[in-house]
Parts: sequence; structure tokens; C-alpha cells
Amino acid sequence: MRLSTRAQGYFFLLTTMCIWGGFTLTARLNAIWQISAWDIVALRFSLAFLILMPILIYRKEASFLLKKESFILAMIGGVVYCLFAYSAFHYAPTAHAAIFLNGCIPLCTAVMAYFLMNQAFDKHTWISLTIMIAVLCLMSVLMYQETGVAFGAGDVLFFISAILWGIFTVLLRKYQLSAWQAMCGVAIWSAVVYVPIYLLFLPKNLTVPEPQHLLFQTLFHGVFVVIIATLTYVEAIKRLGAFKAGSITNLAPFIAAILAVPLLNETLSLAMVCGLIGMAIGALQPWRWLQHQDSLAIKLEEQKKQS
Repeated sequence: MRLSTRAQGYFFLLTTMCIWGGFTLTARLNAIWQISAWDIVALRFSLAFLILMPILIYRKEASFLLKKESFILAMIGGVVYCLFAYSAFHYAPTAHAAIFLNGCIPLCTAVMAYFLMNQAFDKHTWISLTIMIAVLCLMSVLMYQETGVAFGAGDVLFFISAILWGIFTVLLRKYQLSAWQAMCGVAIWSAVVYVPIYLLFLPKNLTVPEPQHLLFQTLFHGVFVVIIATLTYVEAIKRLGAFKAGSITNLAPFIAAILAVPLLNETLSLAMVCGLIGMAIGALQPWRWLQHQDSLAIKLEEQKKQS
């Protein structure tokens, strides 16, 4: 039995959500399992390189790697972003990642698009920015009342990661690389640049974690996060449209933050609950669903008019 186009889209979307939500949980597990950011970044991109480079050579598609755009994207959205993001999980729990990383990415992307591409904010972006800034102010007050500190080191690292991903996203639009080229370029150039530096100069902690933990994290982050999630997300967009696919997948980190309570024994304070709800509303823009028609429905209407 063949699945409909819409059903295929939701299947790819569910796969993407599971992997992206899993990234948040497993990245936090790195801290619990004592796998350093230096190590997981090297393992992640080394495995992706070993898988993708032979494919590019076999298909004779490696020429795009020589363009400066692939290198720039890899440095910003690959090496530097991953080092900041993975490091942050050693200082802050999963809920903080959902708020200060995933929740702030739409905000940072909009701001970077304004500065790098002169793209003005539309009314939906202004509403989101207002909600997010208000939520962050409320959170800072509540966190200060609870702990005496408005924002921790992990929160700052997460926010820097969101800025880097915002720049990466805008440059990806500007350079107009395909999803396949962007994924391969980031993985391969990150490995080529970072792994030699890691082997020669950076601290290594590979003997402390359990071997099965290292193997699991390498496979999950090197194959599922880098390769599979990228491909399934692109396929979901093709079948459901960018708005619906993007909105639904944005839920994954927020769901992961809730799952981290029973799975990782993390706690949710009042500040975190307010932050999760507020940033989710700002990131998902639920008011747009009331006036949005998905791409599949539009195609069906066009076919009716033509018949």
C-alpha cells in the first residue's frame, strides 16, 4: 500500500522531530556521560566525513566543495556552532536549550537577515520579537528571584549558538546551495579543518566515558543528526510546505525539555515553564495557522480550477 503525499510528508516530519528532539536529550547526556564538546564534535564530523566523501567522489559531485561558500558555512554552522552548543549542555539543562537556543533561533535569524540581507521585519516577525523579548525579561526576573542569577554561563553559550545558527541560516539562503550540498559541505569541511586541530592540540577525554556511550553518541550525531534529519526535513518540506514543516519541527526541542524531567531527572522551575510556553508561542507563531493554507491544498485547488 502506497502512502499519500501528505502521509509521506508527516512520516518524514515525525522522523525529523524524533531526531531533533533526540539531539537535545543526547547532547545533555554527553555532559552526564562525561563526553566533552571537543570529543563529540570530532567524532560527529569524522564519521559523517567517512560516509559522505566516498559518495561525493563516486557521484563526481565534489567540485562544489572548492567554493568559498561551503567553507564559510562549515566554519559558522559546523565547527563553531557545535563547539558552543555542545559546551552549553555541560552548564545548563535541557529546558534552557529549548529556550535560549531553539527558542531564540527565529529571533536571531530575523535580526541577522535584517543586517546581512536588508530584509525588513514583517508583522508576524514583529509580534514574535515582542513576545520573545517580553518572555526573556520575565524569565530573567524570575530566575534572579529563584537563584540570584539572571542568566548562567550555559544560557549565554546557547544564545551565542542561536546567533551563529541565525547567521548560518541567512547565509544559506544567500548562497542558494541545495540541502545536500550544504550538508556535505558543512560535514566535510568541518572534519578537514577541525579534526587535525583536535588531534594535535585539543584536550581529549575518550578514555573516561563508557565505550558504548561513545559509540552511541557518534552514530546518533554523525549519522542521524548530520545526515538523516537533513534529508527527511527537506522531503517533509517538499510534501507539506516550508511553513507547516518548520512550525511543527520547532516543537521537538520543547517536547524534549519536558521529556527530560522523567528521563534525565531534571527539574522545571516557574521561570523555565514560563520561558518554554512563551518562547514556543513566539517561535511557532500559532496565529498564522488560522490564516495559512498548506501547499498541498493550494495545489489541489489549482488542479480543480484547471479541470
